Amino acid sequence: MSNASKVMWGGEAKALMGDEIKVGDKAPDFEALGLDMSPRKLSDFAGKTLILSSVPSLETSVCDTETRRFNQIAASLGDDVNIVTVSMDLPFTQKRWCGAAGIDKVTVLSDHRDVSFGTNYGVVISGLRLLARCVFVVDKKGTVRYRQLVEKTGTEPNYDDVIEAVKKIL
Repeated sequence: MSNASKVMWGGEAKALMGDEIKVGDKAPDFEALGLDMSPRKLSDFAGKTLILSSVPSLETSVCDTETRRFNQIAASLGDDVNIVTVSMDLPFTQKRWCGAAGIDKVTVLSDHRDVSFGTNYGVVISGLRLLARCVFVVDKKGTVRYRQLVEKTGTEPNYDDVIEAVKKIL
């Protein structure tokens, strides 16, 4: 089931699959795998403001840059904010990448097994089985307060807008 959103991939518009999430919606639950292969859910982050960042693959230059940048940003936002990056990369690949990149403040999750995050948040790129670049800010009560779909997958998100959205709800 595709939703109304599209992204550009290699110069071609690609539909997104799954339920499109909008600002004001209740953040849907999901199950993805942690670096240790353990299941992780939205409820694991209950009571925190969340930045949920979906990316196509950590091993691409833009996704690498974005996740490193969010790791730096995390330090300035305090303990009430968790940043979670989700990709379709295998947990083994993610763990190796995080170690090499020094990622220690962002929780990295793999959606490869069930595509639960991608489907529930409407960010699965049709025909590719990759996640679109999208950032959601979820408040402590579990409501989506901000959504930024990056329509050109080779482009970074607007970090200032994400930080502003977080600061409005802290």
